[in-house]
Amino acid sequence: MMKYQCNLILAAVSSVLLISPKGTDAWTGIVPPSDRLSSSSRLVTPRTATTTLLPARRTDASDDHVEIACPSSRRSFLTKQAAAALAAAAVVSGAQPSLAADGDDELVDVYFGCGCFWHVHHEFVEAERKILGRSDDELTARAGYAGGKAGSVGGKVCYHNAPNVADYGKLGHAEVVSMRIPASKFQDFAVEYCKLFDKDGFRPDQSGDRGTEYRNLVGIPGGKSSPLAQQLVKASVATGDKLDFAVGKGDDKDVPKVSFIMDTADYPSFVAEQYHQFHDGFKLDENYPASYNSLGAKFAKKGEDFGSCPNGMMGLGIGGL
Repeated sequence: MMKYQCNLILAAVSSVLLISPKGTDAWTGIVPPSDRLSSSSRLVTPRTATTTLLPARRTDASDDHVEIACPSSRRSFLTKQAAAALAAAAVVSGAQPSLAADGDDELVDVYFGCGCFWHVHHEFVEAERKILGRSDDELTARAGYAGGKAGSVGGKVCYHNAPNVADYGKLGHAEVVSMRIPASKFQDFAVEYCKLFDKDGFRPDQSGDRGTEYRNLVGIPGGKSSPLAQQLVKASVATGDKLDFAVGKGDDKDVPKVSFIMDTADYPSFVAEQYHQFHDGFKLDENYPASYNSLGAKFAKKGEDFGSCPNGMMGLGIGGL
């Protein structure tokens, strides 16, 4: 049983633009209806910095922690086990060859974040297969990190690791899945993204993985100014009108039912370590076939570069350890 200690949460929102397909009932504690963008609108005016008292709702900011009586995800269980053994952690690293770029100018690089990237990765691999008819060799979906102001450190953005090298959380990034898709198919992929949220707009691991590292975000070329932003709003409307969209400023908070729109030119994605690629889902019973789990190794063997970060919190390169 989850126990939450606060009934009211104080949230600071600074110069945030909100894009919302909803009418009058969505997160009015953050942005009043006059400052929100409906599905028939185009632009809103940036708000000045304000502090607002929100209604009671499960949420989490980067410096707020909620105690959980039992592990609610594979990630939380493994992380707790690793924390007890950090002193004995062995760090393993290795560089991989680079991946050749795709020169098709009809393709766009985008990313989607919705909690832990393991399950999200699988869903977008299936979307590539279903929407684009791509074979295993043609899949572009990769687990990664994005959305932080700090960018990378020496070209690296890494998962939590014992020597504390370029930790993605400390750099302000969230877990995402990046891919290269035809711009004409973006709305189809946006629909798949919106389907990840339940009928109330909460992501699958909302009660497990929380905080800025798991916030909702979407990266598109041009950010809020891109026509893809309106397609994202339309996708939300088409799937139950569950989400609001705010213009990301980097290092954004984890706000339930809100997804931040990022400009990929300012906030690019950084590919995650090989052991995070094509991983089983965050739920203990969410195991994918070996043919899926082995894809990361196959791409690495073909020369794809998954970086040279330390292999997790214990150097094992398994489940973040």
